Amino acid sequence: MLKKFKDLTEKEILAVAIGAEEEDGRIYGDFADALREEYPSTAEMFEDMRKEEAVHRDRLITMFRQRFGEHIPLIRRENVKGFLQRRPVWLVRPLRVKVARKQAELMELEAQRFYHKAASRTSDVSTRELLNQLADEERKHTRTAGELEEKHLTATAKAQEEESHRKLFLLQVVQPGLAGLMDGSVSTLAPLFAAAFATRHSSDAFLVGLAASIGAGISMAFSEGLSDDGSLTGRGSPWLRGGVTGLMTTAGGIGHTLPFLISSFRVATLVAVAVVAVELCVISYVRHKYMDTPFLQATFQVVVGGVLVFLTGWLIGSS
Repeated sequence: MLKKFKDLTEKEILAVAIGAEEEDGRIYGDFADALREEYPSTAEMFEDMRKEEAVHRDRLITMFRQRFGEHIPLIRRENVKGFLQRRPVWLVRPLRVKVARKQAELMELEAQRFYHKAASRTSDVSTRELLNQLADEERKHTRTAGELEEKHLTATAKAQEEESHRKLFLLQVVQPGLAGLMDGSVSTLAPLFAAAFATRHSSDAFLVGLAASIGAGISMAFSEGLSDDGSLTGRGSPWLRGGVTGLMTTAGGIGHTLPFLISSFRVATLVAVAVVAVELCVISYVRHKYMDTPFLQATFQVVVGGVLVFLTGWLIGSS
């Protein structure tokens, strides 16, 4: 059963404060450890913040010993009503640097409010003075964090971290998304146009294209998600990569399937071919922009593959 804050004794208030500083320090340490490889300068910033929390904890322990002795009762924030429920983002790998910074900001705000409220509940002058001092220091931590950021995140460090962030974005989003878009846009051409030219009915072609797009999306999602868990490659969560790949695969196939909702077979086919041309141009542009592939080379590779698959579907459907 959770205790109400107003029912806490001064001994329990200090115990909660000690536990909170210990926990916050460990969280900052986890942030530093998680970000050290990709964001070393931000990791140093969190390491300095961890040391600050350790100083706060030691001051609180000294005060507790002076007033209540050596035994610190086991009572933590989660045992008291009113504290925010924290999602354990520090356990997530890979940890996004913006998520870590946002969590640190929330932690400092919560600590500031706690110390102000705790000081108002304390009658002992020395304890109230210490709690007010800690509240002021937590309030200044936003500025301190900015100073630490300026200290560690120099222009060179920021550029390096931006480059690391770009590489992670490529690995975790662009590459699986591009693979899915290429697979959906190209692999579904053969069954779609084979059905279209075999039946000469837009509705039949639409059903085949819809089934092929969704089936390919599910298959690619599982294939990408099960390929690796990201722990060694740094490619991120398999759920994210699988989801991105599956959605983009389905989107790539659906794009040139929707024109077959047009009842006129000839018009539907012409519109679908035009959509395929746009899709291949988009894929070529994405490869050029994010994969550093020369645009003409990317266009040639994508168009040749698309044309070959289209001709396969046309030949089979017309036979």
